[in-house]
Amino acid sequence: MRDGGDLAVAFRTLGGAPCILESVVPFEKEVSVVAARGLSGEFRAYDVCENFHEQHILARTLAPAEISEETATRAVDVARRLAEAADYVGVIAVEMFVVRDGDRETLIVNEIAPRVHNSGHWTLDGALTSQFEQHMRAIAGWPLGATRRHGRRVEMRNLIGEDVNAWPELAREDGACLHLYGKKDTRAGRKMGHVTRVFND
Repeated sequence: MRDGGDLAVAFRTLGGAPCILESVVPFEKEVSVVAARGLSGEFRAYDVCENFHEQHILARTLAPAEISEETATRAVDVARRLAEAADYVGVIAVEMFVVRDGDRETLIVNEIAPRVHNSGHWTLDGALTSQFEQHMRAIAGWPLGATRRHGRRVEMRNLIGEDVNAWPELAREDGACLHLYGKKDTRAGRKMGHVTRVFND
């Protein structure tokens, strides 16, 4: 709904069904916390990562996010409190907007995904324990694995639509970890795979 619109008319147009009214958030960046909570309540989080979108689709994730240490600590605490409040077991991803208020970074939760998540795919090659293994550990009651990142920085780039056709070059690239999803049809906007790079310099 645009500014100045008649909310009552809009509500009647929707048949009086329960609705959620959202405002535009002037965010600086989007970050994700991918974490896990075990059956015992044990909680472990990966580095807060930063997400970049193209055409409203996640195109690239960087770990760690370029945010202050204080903001990263608060983001992990938000994810922990959400998982505990829901008595959740398994991997959970919490997306947040970073909003600047003067010199201070504030956080607004954008999405809660109770599952392994695309923004956590970097952990397959970029962390000691991948989010997939971590999920299995959590639901099986095992101790959670170490979440430490490999290298100074990790980049995960989604192969969207025709991007997947570059797979031979990516497969030849030193240090590129290629993952193809085996989807039969290549379509615009469809995630066909991803490539991860770990940077140590």
